[in-house]
Amino acid sequence: MASYPNVFQATYEEVHPQGYRLRGRWHEEVFHNNNPIILELGCGHGEYTVGLARAHSGQNFIGVDIKGARMWHGATEAVSEGLCNVAFLRTHIELITYFFAPGEVSEIWLTFPDPQMHKAGNRLTAPIFLRRYSEILPATGGDLHLKCDSNFMFTYTEAVAVVNRLEMLVSTRDLYAEKDASRFPAELTTIQTAYERQWLSRGIDIKYLRLRITPREEWLDSDIEIPLDSYRSYGRDQNSSLQKHK
Repeated sequence: MASYPNVFQATYEEVHPQGYRLRGRWHEEVFHNNNPIILELGCGHGEYTVGLARAHSGQNFIGVDIKGARMWHGATEAVSEGLCNVAFLRTHIELITYFFAPGEVSEIWLTFPDPQMHKAGNRLTAPIFLRRYSEILPATGGDLHLKCDSNFMFTYTEAVAVVNRLEMLVSTRDLYAEKDASRFPAELTTIQTAYERQWLSRGIDIKYLRLRITPREEWLDSDIEIPLDSYRSYGRDQNSSLQKHK
């Protein structure tokens, strides 16, 4: 990873407190253009980051994750294909404002994030994270895309959007059952991560929510009671309820 031209890693000392050296300079020093920068946070293997970069040559994409062994796959694929509009950043998402200046990011994607059902502050759509996103998105507003399998995560995010009066541009609890494809970006169904293929193979509906994130003085949390998801990824400690019935 350290030898890849499209991968950026930094120690805590290089980031805090002054911010990373590329903060405010990604257009100039990395992409060498003024095209919009779009982040995929918690990008995992980078399937969405690379897929979006292939589909939109006039935009720049950065996959962000702390697990370098996962990102290696997407970074390697991007290098082998010569994709100049894609990069990968290895860091904790909690530090995102140290890497990007106000308004430097145009949109954010969250693809199949861990719902963190028992750790509200760790959810990537919790108010503390929405505040951070609002600090790096345009002051006039930027879009947040959530694509997930989790009913818990989807319901929680909708509730947070309502209590903070965020504009919900598109919302569906079953993406592949939608009749009007024009409502959704084509890549929502043409790009599929390994997690998404797992959920679809198990008959779990894929959900999608697009919010407009705008700055505000106070970000509120929701106290809505949400039933916990009854299944887990095959890769996690607890077996899914579907497996138990086999």
